[in-house]
Amino acid sequence: MAMHSAIKGKLIAVIGDEDTCVGFLLGGIGEINKNRQPNFFVVDKNTSISEIEETFKKFIRRDDIDIILINQNVAEMIRYVIDTHTTPVPAVLEIPSKDHPYDPAKDSILRRAKGMFTPEEFR
Repeated sequence: MAMHSAIKGKLIAVIGDEDTCVGFLLGGIGEINKNRQPNFFVVDKNTSISEIEETFKKFIRRDDIDIILINQNVAEMIRYVIDTHTTPVPAVLEIPSKDHPYDPAKDSILRRAKGMFTPEEFR
């Protein structure tokens, strides 16, 4: 999968707090496409839920993005939008932030994936 995505030039997008976005940008994932649209969105205390929702929807529609990383506390703000995304690509992965640890019980994608397997399949 990683090699396939690299060949096609697919991106990872990030929606999160400043520390999360800066960390990933320093890791080299930052891109601005030909329409001058970045693949990251910094969320702070002044960011409206509608801005987060619209950015998520834009990332979902972009054909150059295969994975969307989103801080779980930000995902909680737009859970109703994330829950409507059911296609495997782009994959949506919820990640912790510096101030908010990851809680698997809140991750709707993980809950959906668990429903696909029976406990016997994990033995």
